[in-house]
Amino acid sequence: MLRRRRNLPWIQRNSRFIIGAIAIVGLILTIYLTILKLSGGEVACTANGSGGCNSVLDSAYAYPLDPQGKTGIPLTVFGSLAYFTMAILALAPLFINPEKNKELRQKLEKSSWWLMLLVTFAMAAFSSYLMYVLAFKLQAVCPYCISSALFSFTLLTLTIIGHDWKDMGQIFFTGITVALITLVSAVGVYANVNTTAVDPNMELAAGGKTPITQAQTAPKPPLGWEITTTSGESEIALAKHLASKGAIMYSAYWCPHCYEQKQLFGKEAFKEVGKVECDPKGVSPAPQKCVDAKIRAFPTWIIDGKIYEGVQDLEKLAKLTGYKGSTNFKYTMR
Repeated sequence: MLRRRRNLPWIQRNSRFIIGAIAIVGLILTIYLTILKLSGGEVACTANGSGGCNSVLDSAYAYPLDPQGKTGIPLTVFGSLAYFTMAILALAPLFINPEKNKELRQKLEKSSWWLMLLVTFAMAAFSSYLMYVLAFKLQAVCPYCISSALFSFTLLTLTIIGHDWKDMGQIFFTGITVALITLVSAVGVYANVNTTAVDPNMELAAGGKTPITQAQTAPKPPLGWEITTTSGESEIALAKHLASKGAIMYSAYWCPHCYEQKQLFGKEAFKEVGKVECDPKGVSPAPQKCVDAKIRAFPTWIIDGKIYEGVQDLEKLAKLTGYKGSTNFKYTMR
């Protein structure tokens, strides 16, 4: 007697293809962001003209293994690994011939569904935490970040409805457990993120310099962030020397690294620095000068016709311009 093969709903017949496709799109997105961050480039994204994506992806929250120094692996690398894992789990069983290797195909399908469930619950939970950070800590809009979160929730939804689970109670119990572990881990990882302003009276035990902190809120035109450090005589003298040598700093008001450069000088000294604002919404903007100078990243210094990209230590700026005055600078990056 022949048994009629049970007809599966459309979503269950095609769920692996859909999950795999979304995971691949997420993988491409996170690889793109990873390449830009590792190469020092700027993300092609603005939010209401505020450079929201860059301020978020350059924040301490974007470096989970080193939220203080921001020298660790970017969060986008971990996102890439998560999407890559989902793509493999969803699509790998489909490459097994069910006629020649029926038992292997069934084992892979069964185990991969459970693994996908664990991964997607973890991704959704972590994305929820990041959305909280985005809304209440950074107070910024990052379309890439929001898209990735939507991908995570979509993958979770498809994993739940795309398979014929026998015990939904166990599914949700497992999900809640994974989500709680993920959230507790996330809170623990970011517990040391410093979101307070610099205390000018606090000095490091070694070197006698105060470490500056990074911007942790969304930039507001035209200033971006207010400089909170105060300049010493050395910073002011160096700034005047740089101006006399024609050294120019090209920046954008929303650029967090530009803010770090400003913090190294301090409020009084930075007024003396030669600078060009590249964003039309910044203070005294001159975007055409930035185009003419072929500025690719912020901040960029042009000294004696040579280009120096990224935040520069004041000691390096002094050396590059032949500064002979006092180098008793007050601040350091970390």
